[in-house]
Amino acid sequence: MYIGWIGLVAFIFFRVISPILTLYFWVVIISALLSWVQPDPYNPIVRVIYSLTEPVFDWFRERLPVVFGGIDFSPLIVLLGIEFLQAWLLPNIYVMLANMAS
Repeated sequence: MYIGWIGLVAFIFFRVISPILTLYFWVVIISALLSWVQPDPYNPIVRVIYSLTEPVFDWFRERLPVVFGGIDFSPLIVLLGIEFLQAWLLPNIYVMLANMAS
């Protein structure tokens, strides 16, 4: 079965983006859990996790009222966004590109 270059791009796009989103999902969860225990901010692992998540959290904090009663819900918004991308948007893009290829 020949799928063409558009089908190949769709397949590669789906197979690369989906695991990256899954990995970022877990990084966001770890970041939220770390916010409860106040780890050493000079720990290299903590710094990497915060450097990967805080810019995204800050983007949502600036645009949406995500802090209620002192609780920051920006990690929850990010997790919902990742789930939306993985459950609805990526499969629909894949089907659309696969249909274009055939």
